[in-house]
Amino acid sequence: MTTHSLASLHHQYSFLKRLSNSESIPLPPSSLFLHPYPSSSSFSTNNTTSSTTTTFSLSPTTSSSTPTTSNPISFDTLKHHLSTQNFFQADEETRRLLIVLAGEAAQKRRYVFFSEVQFISEADLKAIDELWKQYSNNKFGYSVQKRLWQKANKDFTKFFIKVGWMKKLDTEIEQYNYRAFPNEFTWELNDETPEGHLPLTNALRGTQLLNSILSHPAFEGEEDEKEAEVKGSLRDNGPKPLSSLFPKPDYSF
Repeated sequence: MTTHSLASLHHQYSFLKRLSNSESIPLPPSSLFLHPYPSSSSFSTNNTTSSTTTTFSLSPTTSSSTPTTSNPISFDTLKHHLSTQNFFQADEETRRLLIVLAGEAAQKRRYVFFSEVQFISEADLKAIDELWKQYSNNKFGYSVQKRLWQKANKDFTKFFIKVGWMKKLDTEIEQYNYRAFPNEFTWELNDETPEGHLPLTNALRGTQLLNSILSHPAFEGEEDEKEAEVKGSLRDNGPKPLSSLFPKPDYSF
């Protein structure tokens, strides 16, 4: 049976090749596999002198890498850790959620590539951020970090120092080094905790992942309310035009 099927396929392909040479019908690309059975995607040739139709299904050598999450994501565990001020476990849960939301490849690898952040929906990333802000009096969260990053002109070294991810070394020359995880980071909320300190994002291998998170569409248009108030005050109390300093002439005589 198998020999007969292979012989039939060889005969069909030889027929297709002869037909291509005689009638200028292109053969399927060599980068695609040919399967001698019908499928949803097919390549068909009709012989004008015969009613026989030969159909080949075409399967790409690579499949789509766009990740999908079939099950709904629950943020209850993250909410529980944050509401009980267990910020270490909340940070771990945030990292786990990002891996799940980034897709199957990230789940198998157990960490997220910066190029996979785009697959995380705005709603999910905003939900994580809102929980962090809600249970930290707006001191923690990705949107808070983005605001501080923008204030530092997107200079990651200045940003790391600002949020307390780097520590000053006891040297004659001013130098900084990354804090050791987890003992040298702050896992409690108090007046001395740096703004934007949590959640953490590993940047030892580069800042592309953090850049992708902070640049995500979920956080577009974020602006510091205090900064907006200052800008509004400057507009209201700024220098007035010279025309307002002189009375308007009266030509009604």
